[in-house]
Formats: sequence, C-alpha cells, structure tokens
Amino acid sequence: MYEVGGPEALREAEVDQPRPGPGEALVEVAASGVNFLDVYHREGRYSLPLPFAPGAEGAGTVVEVGPGVADVAVGDRVGWVEIPGTYAERAVVDSSRLVPLPDDIGFETAAAVLLQGMTAHYLVKDAYPVQGGDTVLVHAAAGGMGLLLTQLITHLGGRVIGTTSTTAKAELAKRAGAAEVILSSAVDDLAAEVRRLNGGQGLPVVFDGVGAHTFDASLASLRPRGHLVLFGAASGAVPPFDPIRLAHGGSLTLIRPSLGDFIADRSELLRRAADVFEWVRSKALEVTVTGRYALSEAAQAHSDLEARRTTGKLLVIPDAAAVGRREETRS
Repeated sequence: MYEVGGPEALREAEVDQPRPGPGEALVEVAASGVNFLDVYHREGRYSLPLPFAPGAEGAGTVVEVGPGVADVAVGDRVGWVEIPGTYAERAVVDSSRLVPLPDDIGFETAAAVLLQGMTAHYLVKDAYPVQGGDTVLVHAAAGGMGLLLTQLITHLGGRVIGTTSTTAKAELAKRAGAAEVILSSAVDDLAAEVRRLNGGQGLPVVFDGVGAHTFDASLASLRPRGHLVLFGAASGAVPPFDPIRLAHGGSLTLIRPSLGDFIADRSELLRRAADVFEWVRSKALEVTVTGRYALSEAAQAHSDLEARRTTGKLLVIPDAAAVGRREETRS
C-alpha cells in the first residue's frame, strides 16, 4: 500500500524479492489470514510506515534464513501472527516469532486459526477466565472470531448468548454451541433481551469485538462487578466516555487487550499456539474457511469483511491458480 484509505487503496504490485537479515527468515507464503487488524492498518487507524504490504497472519515454508537464526531452518513449515507483510508471495519474518507447524496442521488451517485462536485463548484464559456455569455474551457470534470464542466458552462449560445480524448467521452460531442467539436488528433494547434470556440478571462478562455499535448495550448487559472485554472495533472506535459510568453500572471493569501483549515472550507464544493446535486436533475448535481470495482480490476480501457479508474465516492465497481449483471443487 502506498496510501491509506478504503479497500480501493489495496493494489497488487511487483516489488523486489526481500532478503532476510540477521535473525530473520524468508518464508514462501502459502496462505494469509484476513482480519480486522488488516483493515485498521489499511485505514491508518493503526499506523504503519508507508509503503507496506498488509496482512499480519500467515503460514508457509522457510526458503532462506539470515545470519544467527537458530529457531528455524530452510524447509520448515511455519506460521506467524502480528507481523505485517503477509499479503505477498514471500515475506521476511523475525525468526523468533515463527511457530513451527505440526505435521497434521495444514497451511490454510494455521493461517485461519493462529491469530484468532490465540486471541480467543487469552480472552477466555486471561482477560476473563471463563468458569463452568458462566453465561457469557459474545457479539458477532457467527464471525471468524465469534465462532471460535463460542466454541471455546462452550468447551470450558460456559453458556453463550450470541448476537448476529441474520437468521442464517444465527444458525451458524447455534451449531458452534450458542445456547441463545439474538438478532441485533430485531430488538429495540439488546441489553433488556440479554437479561431476559438470563433470568432477569446481568452477566459476569461480555466479549465485544464490534465496538461503537454495541458498547452501550454491552455495559448495560453486565451485573454489578461485571467485566467488559472490548477486543475490537469492527463498527468503529468507541467514543470517549466518562469512567464514572463504570461506577454507576455497579463497579464494572473494562479492559481493552491486545494479542501482542499476551505473546510477547516466545515461550508464551509457543504455549498458546500449541494449545490452539491441540484444540483443533481434538475438535474443540473447528476452523471454518468460507472465502479464499487471490492477491489481486484482497480489496474484495476487505469489502466483504467490512460489509458483514461473510462468516467464518477469509484467506488470501498467493497462488491464484490454487484459489481457482478450490472454488471449482467447492462449487
């Protein structure tokens, strides 16, 4: 990208092949995950020096290593998150941030689950440790992140009330384990409906990745001393507010966490990734890839994501021919 802006700012371009420096590895990218983080980078909400290649989650094969690299070797299958530049055929990545892939985890699975899977991991394990019997509100429960959260909370013994925008998405959320699903467009008072579905009581926690459109309802859905975990802003940033609202709501707490702070240490990165892969292996997490786009179609992927036309996970595949073959097979 040479300028920030809307999806039209994403344009395919030929550049010189990067070379790995000290402590870096050059990876041939097999698949890159599409996330709202990419949208924030594209818009300039989270600024990166221009020009840059978007994409912050990928998987592929190491083809070259720089001096001093000991974490990986040429030929290793790896995945990574929160490293810009993955909408590309090849990318240079700090070797200490690469996650070795087990033999039974494919490139597309890794690119589809690492960022959101590890996000879900720290949300339910650290931001708010979900306990058996907790009733939890998950916004956008049929999105890629929402489906993973719903599955994990259910796996941990929690009960999920989800929100979605359509009946088709509601069915997806229910299949993922949601006990109740609210069509957000069909209710006038979302918090009142949440409380009705919970016996008139507020909830211990709300996981909100939507932001501006859901923030007020999220706070109003909590019981005294409840927790709002605001982990995204798909509908836009939350406007400034007076913290006294938290006191008036019953000594509520608000956290705005970011994955990078929960995988800053390599041992923690590898531990979370290993747990996610084990959840995939045991079927506690089922990864749903619903859209595959060539590099030239990245703008369409962003448009589809932002317009809420999608469910599950979207991927950018550098090999355009492979995308075509998969689309033919799927149809």
